[in-house]
Amino acid sequence: AAAPKASLIVDGNEGLSFDDLRRIAPDLLKLGVRLIEQPLKVDEDEALLGYDCPVTLCADESLHTRAELGRCARLYRCVNIKLDKSGGLTEALALRAGARALGLEIMVGCMVATSLSMAPAMLVAQGADYVDLDGPLLLARDREHGLAVTGSVLHPPVPALWG
Repeated sequence: AAAPKASLIVDGNEGLSFDDLRRIAPDLLKLGVRLIEQPLKVDEDEALLGYDCPVTLCADESLHTRAELGRCARLYRCVNIKLDKSGGLTEALALRAGARALGLEIMVGCMVATSLSMAPAMLVAQGADYVDLDGPLLLARDREHGLAVTGSVLHPPVPALWG
């Protein structure tokens, strides 16, 4: 009820085998799952080459910078861009542009961090297909003047966040 436009996403966190993925993907589709993040270990995801998964697969641990983008484009239909992994805002924006140019869907995610880390990620998230910037919500206490959240809506930062 709080997020009527929310999508179900399963984060495999490199915990599935290729056989597990093929077996459960049709059931996940029936349950309304729209995206499976990093189902296989990074060094095993070549098994995805040529596999037509019924649910969109998203690279997470397999993607850090534009250096991995070509490889990921052969294996996944979506990439998860995280400022912490990409090297910062400039690289994350370039990574998003490169991924779009390759026809990939975009997810913008985060590590567990304060609002000071999420605020610039909101820029990368503009126009993204999936956004998961819940890092501050996982902390016992965020920094002063942190991002406000209403239901499932993350609001832009107030100037005081920057200090």
